[in-house]
Amino acid sequence: MPGYFTEIFRLFFPERCAACGNVLPDGSYLLCPHCRWDMPLTGYCGVHDNPVYRKFGGLLPVAEASSWLFFVSHSRYRDMIHSFKYRGQWEISRKLGSLMGDALHESGLYDSVDAVVPVPLHSMRRLRRGYNQAEYLAEGIACGLGKPLCTGNVVRSRHNRSQASTRVRDERWDNVKNIFSVRHPEALDGRHILLVDDVLTTGATLISCAETILHACPSCRISVCTLAVSAHELFGRHSGGGL
Repeated sequence: MPGYFTEIFRLFFPERCAACGNVLPDGSYLLCPHCRWDMPLTGYCGVHDNPVYRKFGGLLPVAEASSWLFFVSHSRYRDMIHSFKYRGQWEISRKLGSLMGDALHESGLYDSVDAVVPVPLHSMRRLRRGYNQAEYLAEGIACGLGKPLCTGNVVRSRHNRSQASTRVRDERWDNVKNIFSVRHPEALDGRHILLVDDVLTTGATLISCAETILHACPSCRISVCTLAVSAHELFGRHSGGGL
């Protein structure tokens, strides 16, 4: 009987592609075959020395770094990211995280990760939004990697403006100074942490968060990953878009 009611429900409320909005054909997960084939994948999840790793390498002692997708302005994939980042569709973030976690697992580069840590939101912003999309993304990644999810230890202790509303590059770095803290450093010390966020632009938020962890836990190893990366930040002004 449950299967019968599920079929009836799907008849009137069919699952739709998270990118283009078309009805998903049988056997498809989250994305229709065309959108899955057309995804702007970076290919970085399986490559150690990639542009994302090099972006962080000069600023932070990261073990690994990658982004799964290119963030492409005026595309259905941008709309897909905005749907969970700004429009409450958090379940898309978790499902995309699971797909990215599978890619990270297949690469073997992240096998030594001990815990997956999302970049936290301040409690005031989380209360307004109702959730932290990076946490759902990290949950999916942790599932794909077969690693534990660690939340509540690394916190955003100071409320700051949204990075998306901070257009000047230097202001973005100033905006995230000293905004994080670690409640229980002993729980992370000596471990390999995979720090997760949704979209990489300047990297200021991730670097600030990682620096806070390393200051509190000097023997900790840090890797970073994001669902998407702005090609503009990696390759120059004519190569992509931002938020």
